[in-house]
Parts: sequence; structure tokens; C-alpha cells
Amino acid sequence: MAKSTRPFTDEIAARPDVDQRATFDTLWGILGELFDKVRARFELHPDPSTADLQPYQATDGSGASGWLSTYTGPEIDWLVHSWVGNPKASFTNMHLTVSLAGKFDAPNLGIALGTVPDLFMYLDFIPRKDLATNPDYMEKYYRELNEEHLRLHEDPELRSFISRDLYMRVTQTAASICITAADSERNLQTLRDTTHGMLDQWLVNVEKSSILPASARSVQAARDELLRREIAERDPMNALVERMYGRELTTQLIAALWGGRRVLPRPA
Repeated sequence: MAKSTRPFTDEIAARPDVDQRATFDTLWGILGELFDKVRARFELHPDPSTADLQPYQATDGSGASGWLSTYTGPEIDWLVHSWVGNPKASFTNMHLTVSLAGKFDAPNLGIALGTVPDLFMYLDFIPRKDLATNPDYMEKYYRELNEEHLRLHEDPELRSFISRDLYMRVTQTAASICITAADSERNLQTLRDTTHGMLDQWLVNVEKSSILPASARSVQAARDELLRREIAERDPMNALVERMYGRELTTQLIAALWGGRRVLPRPA
């Protein structure tokens, strides 16, 4: 597998007018399939804080728009199902991220798909413990993800994307999948198969999760929120989003990603 450290902003600037509407429809459809699986497993309630973001529009006259919906529930602290960008002009980014309630010790879920304008896929099980000092936790939840990581890194059609931002790299596990690839039917199928397989494994992880004592749950939930906030606020793509949507709306979108304006209470 080849590697790339070129920022997505540079990739988009080099090819700003690639019409990716068909690919966007495919990717958003895949993310919808994944969301349906999560919704079939968990009781979810839409958080009113993002009702006015379904949809929203850019302020730069480009025609860019987006959709951001958030949910909580008895077993879900915060779930984001969203997309942002301009499918007619190279850039799209979509998320399905799930933070479990504090009672679980199973990892949280992070999925991002998009066009930059090549295909992009990020997938990780976001740990709730330090993996180096909790090897049993690592073995319990990361064996399958590691196998998929290795398999994809042996695929010559894919490129490993290495963020130039140190914090973005620090938040990824060694088993994370972060790749770009040419926009082709073959690579779209790889993306579909990989995301479905790893979501299915994450659901298995939830079922085999240890349950934390009540005294430890609030600490874990606070750690989850802090990590969500830091990732959302430090994302290198925020500068591009702000140019498209303006500072006020971008600030609202960032807060929505981590739950900064949530209305519904966190799980007991």
C-alpha cells in the first residue's frame, strides 16, 4: 500500500471541480445502511439541538449544503449521522460516530466516508482504556479490526492516509483504517464490505462488553465527551468548512458533533 501525507485541503484545491454526485449518493447510501443496523440494535431519540441542521446551506454561494442529526438513548450517550460538503465540487465528508453509555467498557465507534475528491474511509474502534497498559482489553476488542487493517494494507489499490496533524494521529489506534483510493466500482465495493464487516464486529463488541460499576461511569462518560470535543474542534478540515459555511454555522456544526448544545439528558 502506498502512503500519502498530503492534506485533503491541498487535494481538493488541486481538483476543485470534480462532480462526485453519483459517488456521494453511493456513500451516503452505505452510511444509511450502517445507521439502520445501529438503529435496529439501540433505542434512539433525536436530540432537538440539531433539528435546524436537517438540512443546512453554505453561505458562500457555492451550493454546498449538509445534514446533521444527533441521537441519544438509554445505551447511547451521543450518536452523529451527518454529511457536509458539495458533491458537485469534489468535497464531501460524512460521519457515523457512536459514543456508548458510560456503563459499557466496549470501544466507541468512529466511521467517516467521503470524497477528497478520491474516495476516503476512516474506521476505528475508539478505545475507552489505554491499550498499551490494558492488553486484555486490546485482545478482547481489537483482534478483528487489526486483521482487517493488515488485509487492507496489503491491497495495492489503496493508499494509507497519514494526517499531518499530531493530535489526529494520537487519537487513532494502531489498528485504525484510514485510507484513500481511486473512485472505482471495485474500491467502492471494498469500502462497503469493510464498513459493514467492522460495524457488525462493533455490535458484537457491545454484546460482549463488560459492565462498569456505577461509580466509574460518569468518569468514562466525561472522558468520551472530552475526546469528542477535542477531535471536533481540532479537525484540520474546519478551516475549509468555515470558508464554505461561515464562522457562526461552523461553530454550531462543531458543537453538534461533540454534543456541546445537547438538549436531552445523558444516559443514567
